[in-house]
Amino acid sequence: MSHSSSHRHQPVVRPEDVLPEGIDSTAINGMTVRKGSVAAFVANALRLDELTEGTPEYAALVAQMRELAPALRAIGLNDVFRPHSPAVERILAEAA
Repeated sequence: MSHSSSHRHQPVVRPEDVLPEGIDSTAINGMTVRKGSVAAFVANALRLDELTEGTPEYAALVAQMRELAPALRAIGLNDVFRPHSPAVERILAEAA
């Protein structure tokens, strides 16, 4: 399902329109996006402020967020939301 064409023909997009029951990923704008990608990124972004930069835990969190960032860009998240955290904004910008 192409995200860019689907919103032109469909007035309302429901979660099951993007990922039908039993399907764990889909291609959106040429990028494979797994179910849970947005939720995982947000959970990690919220936790980022609790950690100390330079620690292994912080580095692991940032690495996971960098891995997820291209999928978020593919679905258009950056077109409608802006992060409050400068660190999260940098991670998303690096995915460009």
